[in-house]
Amino acid sequence: MGFAEEHEKWLEGHLRKRKGEQKSRLKRGHGHGERLFLEQVWWPIFGNFEHLHPEYEVVDWHGRPYFIDLVWHRGQSKFAFEIKGYGPHVQNTDRIRYRRELNREIFLQVLGYRVVSVPFDELEEKPQFIVSLLQSLIAPYWGAGTFEQSLSLLEREVLLAAVRSGKSIRPMDLIREFQIDGRTAVKYLKMLCDKGKLRPIVAGKGVRIVRYEPIRSILDPWIW
Repeated sequence: MGFAEEHEKWLEGHLRKRKGEQKSRLKRGHGHGERLFLEQVWWPIFGNFEHLHPEYEVVDWHGRPYFIDLVWHRGQSKFAFEIKGYGPHVQNTDRIRYRRELNREIFLQVLGYRVVSVPFDELEEKPQFIVSLLQSLIAPYWGAGTFEQSLSLLEREVLLAAVRSGKSIRPMDLIREFQIDGRTAVKYLKMLCDKGKLRPIVAGKGVRIVRYEPIRSILDPWIW
């Protein structure tokens, strides 16, 4: 599936889990800017929405709820992404609001978040620039092993075979290339799906998996 289908499935999944104001806020708050960031920046880098939470609620120093546009929480690392428009952030009539936003950003860092403010204008005009900055920002984390997932030798070879195929791969392709049985081929394909390295492709009415396609990610720089 492509971005549109995966985004819809991801958003619906979060809506089903929420109730009350959290659900209402997600319906209201996840708008054009957040979707643009996900499509133009997040998806090209990661190819999935794992560990990513839209309109994520935290409680500020006054005990009031505050919603972050997007939070990526994996392991001990937490990133808070805020999509910033131009208008209210620079007008003198909104100085109090502006001050509160800056105070919230400091408070989020106290809570352990890496706060990333993304300018909407830059996102519209030069999304590739944001991509390069974000890649550089998170590189030290996965490079140090924070985000790395260990793969066995056969898992790495299967993933490489999927990438070399240029499109998608079938269990039969693995049976022929690695001289393994069908059950083992399906087992390793499913393991790579569980680790976010492959994405299943279904046929017909969506009940039978027939192929698997690799998910491009900067977390696997050795393969792309």
